[in-house]
Amino acid sequence: MANTIVYVNDADYADYAEQMLQPMLAAVKPGGAARWIVVACAPHLTHDAGKWVPRGALKNWRGEWADKVFAQLTPLLQKGGGSVVTRLAATVLTDQTESLLKEFSDARVLDARRPKFGQDLKPVTAGQVQESRGAVGVAVALATAAVIAALD
Repeated sequence: MANTIVYVNDADYADYAEQMLQPMLAAVKPGGAARWIVVACAPHLTHDAGKWVPRGALKNWRGEWADKVFAQLTPLLQKGGGSVVTRLAATVLTDQTESLLKEFSDARVLDARRPKFGQDLKPVTAGQVQESRGAVGVAVALATAAVIAALD
């Protein structure tokens, strides 16, 4: 059975993950045994906002958010006869990936998380190279906007 671990972080833009999954879905033979392990990486609240939200409410919100992601992706992944296993992301994604690789032998890992402007995504595997989009990306965008505004 072919196992694929898929990390997703945006319920509103599941199209981003679907575009990344299409080539992999096309490679699965009809009736072939494929298992998709979908890991929902819920957005984090800032420290200031998080301190006012009770832990139970935060846990419920993350669960509802993950259910929305799973509802969008599960039918797509089950079309070819594959099975879907769902998980909610842990705080350290590299540790979770190692745990999932032990549970689901010889699985491939697909990082289908949508990059967000000004935020660096944490790696999902130990060897994953990450592009830095943090403060430098914001500064470049602001400088570009200032130059464009000055030219007008």
